[in-house]
Amino acid sequence: MGKRRAPELYRAPFPLYTVKIHPETGLIITAGGGGASKTGIKNGVHFLSLELVGGMHSATLLHTHETDTRATMNMCLGGDVIAAGQDGSCSLMKFSHHQAKQAKKPAAKDGAGDKGAARKRGGKGQNGDGGGGGDVPQMKQESPQISVEDVGAVQGDLSPQDPCVKCVRFSADLALLLSGGADGFVRVWEFPSLKEKFNFKAHEDELEDIDISPDKKHIVTIGRDFACSVWSGDQLAVGLCWHESMPQITEKTYRYKACRFAKVEDQKDALRLYTIQIPHKRERKPPQCYITKWDGRAFLPLLTKPCGNEVISCLAVSDSGTFLGLGTVTGSVAIYIAFSLQQLYYIQESHGIVVTDLTFLPDTPKSKAIKGDNEVVMLSVAVDSRCQMHAVSNRRSFPLWLVLFFCGLMVVGVILLLQSLFPGFI
Repeated sequence: MGKRRAPELYRAPFPLYTVKIHPETGLIITAGGGGASKTGIKNGVHFLSLELVGGMHSATLLHTHETDTRATMNMCLGGDVIAAGQDGSCSLMKFSHHQAKQAKKPAAKDGAGDKGAARKRGGKGQNGDGGGGGDVPQMKQESPQISVEDVGAVQGDLSPQDPCVKCVRFSADLALLLSGGADGFVRVWEFPSLKEKFNFKAHEDELEDIDISPDKKHIVTIGRDFACSVWSGDQLAVGLCWHESMPQITEKTYRYKACRFAKVEDQKDALRLYTIQIPHKRERKPPQCYITKWDGRAFLPLLTKPCGNEVISCLAVSDSGTFLGLGTVTGSVAIYIAFSLQQLYYIQESHGIVVTDLTFLPDTPKSKAIKGDNEVVMLSVAVDSRCQMHAVSNRRSFPLWLVLFFCGLMVVGVILLLQSLFPGFI
């Protein structure tokens, strides 16, 4: 038997490096390419529609936007604007999505309408629908229209050789655009004016990841120099140390890989920060990777747990902050419960090679209809050009009143048992 794999939604004609879901329209936006190398592999951004039909999910390619010689390595969404890390630039593209319309077919000429209508009633219509009655006008379905325009670009990395924007992020209110580069700098622009607000040297080596708190008070950066730093504006606030209470882990045996802020379900003012730690060196017997959950305001570690021996390549957090998604360099995909850091879902080597990005279905009415009878749905993309879907069915749970009822029965049963064994107990 072959390896278990998640359902494949889409296969692109190029390696996929990033994927996002537009909350308002439910569009899947995925991108990648072969870069500037003359291998014949194109670079582009693909727009897909996601549907739930007969209990099965399917994705349809709606539009392809080619990006010349620039492969999109990472991206984030700010409303209808895509900020894409392409080589040393952060390119901004604005897209519009026009819903499908129905249009009447022109009426038949020279009295042929009756015969034409009769022929159509005898078979299927143009779109596979049954033919309508003679009094019902024939309708045809137009494909959804998506248009994309380039609206600007900023220089996100100034490395003299092979500049590369490693990560881009919008603030929650879309007022700021951040990028981290291979030169170790964080650059922050006002959006949509793209006026540079400030920049600073965050790490001695290239950046791995960046995120900004919902209130914009703190920026968290991760570099390949073993550091995870919290910044207030362009001033260092604190450097994080995840293994303070783990004496068995020596300095510089692990480095940080990813970071994400997340809210806490049912706790309006609470905030969490999640970081991933991976071994700095590859060994014959791979050591564990770790997830750490931090207080997102005091930046104190709350919980650290191992998350397997496969090296983690990417991290995602659901809108509600309830679930974490992990991808690995060997193609495996996992979903964890954020509260306990307990593994909920895992497929080993679901992709054939490194998982490059993950995204959860957003908590919007559009997505809830598509989610179906699942508690959580997540998409993954990889260098193998595949976009896969990972779904966890709703877990069965008992109502609180039923649990209390059974607890009451148990208490009564224990009392009756003690009364029978020890007369006069009560």
